[in-house]
Amino acid sequence: MLADITIENLGVIPRATAELSPGLTVLTGETGAGKTMVVTGLRLLTGGRADASRVRIGASEAVVEGRFVVEGLSDSVRTAVCDIADSAGAIPDENGEFIASRVLKASGRSRAHLGGRSVPAASLAEFSSELLTIHGQNDQLRLLGPDKQLEALDRLDESIVALRMEYKAAYATWRSLKRDFDERTKSRMDLAQEADRLSFAIKEITTINPEVGEDEELQQQIRRLQDVDELREQATGALGALDGPSALEEFGGSAGEDVACATDLLGEALGQLQSSSDPALKELGARLADATAIVNEVASELGMYLSGLPADPEELEKLLVRQQELKGLTRKYAPDVAGVLTWLAKAEKRLSSIDVSPEVLEELGRKVAAAFKEVKRTGKALTAARAKAASRLEKEVTEELHGLAMPKARFVVSLSKRDPGPTGCDEVEFLLAANQAAQARPLATSASGGELSRVMLALEVILSTGTRGATLVFDEVDAGVGGRAAVEIGRRLARLAGDNQVIVVTHLPQVAAFADTHLHVSKDVGEESITSGVETLSDERRVEELARMLAGLDDTDTGRAHAQELLDKARAEVERMRVS
Repeated sequence: MLADITIENLGVIPRATAELSPGLTVLTGETGAGKTMVVTGLRLLTGGRADASRVRIGASEAVVEGRFVVEGLSDSVRTAVCDIADSAGAIPDENGEFIASRVLKASGRSRAHLGGRSVPAASLAEFSSELLTIHGQNDQLRLLGPDKQLEALDRLDESIVALRMEYKAAYATWRSLKRDFDERTKSRMDLAQEADRLSFAIKEITTINPEVGEDEELQQQIRRLQDVDELREQATGALGALDGPSALEEFGGSAGEDVACATDLLGEALGQLQSSSDPALKELGARLADATAIVNEVASELGMYLSGLPADPEELEKLLVRQQELKGLTRKYAPDVAGVLTWLAKAEKRLSSIDVSPEVLEELGRKVAAAFKEVKRTGKALTAARAKAASRLEKEVTEELHGLAMPKARFVVSLSKRDPGPTGCDEVEFLLAANQAAQARPLATSASGGELSRVMLALEVILSTGTRGATLVFDEVDAGVGGRAAVEIGRRLARLAGDNQVIVVTHLPQVAAFADTHLHVSKDVGEESITSGVETLSDERRVEELARMLAGLDDTDTGRAHAQELLDKARAEVERMRVS
């Protein structure tokens, strides 16, 4: 339910706040007073198109904010709403209610917020569509489309929803298999050539058998081999200085003449210091012992380094050949070896999926046939459920129309077969006949604006049976209607409001009299601007407004008396309706 709405700088409304109650709320006012802006605000909350021309002249932005209550909704709807809000990161307030808002800039940009989080308008639409449904003249026109009519029929029975989901899954499976079969059959030659190319590439890569990181490691090894003579000279020079010429014999050096080396000199110095009785010299000796250990460690590691330097003159050539093999792969398939291996995995997967052998095609053909058989089975069950629902909808809508001052009208749901499609194997068309003898014709060609309004209201009354806590908005659904039909529309809107929140924009006093809450939109024309405001009417002001709607009789005792009588009768009928 929508608890309240605040509008700022939208059209002629500088700022207005309205608290919305459960039951039936009507919105009335003179033509051009701004009732349309209230509906526009509601549409913005449902993610509707942002039109910068709606921003009040002189304002930089328009803001619409609504507070939605989820308590009182049916369990399935409440769960769906909370899941949508949670996925969008929306957080309810301390009362467990969600605040939704839409900001429309004069520049044309718009922003949407839900539960304190900025969200895409599509997310706001997904959330609001579960709670708020708007019916206006444009919505009536959309009802003329076959897809909308099929959707309306499917809403009648919850079992159809389950059957439709089962059919949808079967249809998706069949379409996927059929696309694969058609692709393999029609493009057999192209696929065979692609398979050859992939096989060649896979063989080339697997023959070379690269390993992750091998290209980088090769580069380091090659660089070391290319500089091996210089590296050996540097290492032997350092080792000779530390351990003397004799230490180089195992690396191909000569003993040379006996000269003092770093380790000998350090050992001699260490012996002198350690033999001293002076504490200061002994402390220096301890420190020198650490330095001697480091020098011996470095000398040992230099020996290990020299032992590890490649001595095979052909090793460099082998590594260069291997590097060229890897470069051949990275030029063709990916910038590095890791990318080549990723490409290989994808190529192997693709190759396994484009087998065009007769055996594979035959097996795939059997799967397509089996999947289509399942489509026909689920489609047949869906058609049977729709036929049953169509018969029921015909009867119930016809009865509603008889109560809406169309006593002889006949509503017909035409269900015809078609090839399997995403929504089933059926086409639905709503027809209307003026009486039992007249031929039923499509709504688009047979219904006037007033009749179309009544058909839509009758459908909503029937399809909303069992719903609870939803907000339904009717924008001048009573257009082109008057007299007894207007009373019947008011009566049905009040009945619909027994379990749901219903908001109606109306010009008819017969409809407004049935309201639980009456909101009035008034316009003030100044010298430089036009402003509108929304007021919740007291009983006294309701009588005045109803009298005004009764051909402008608000300034006469007779008009007010008629308005009071109309209000009293409507209230009494609503009371009887809700007690029963």
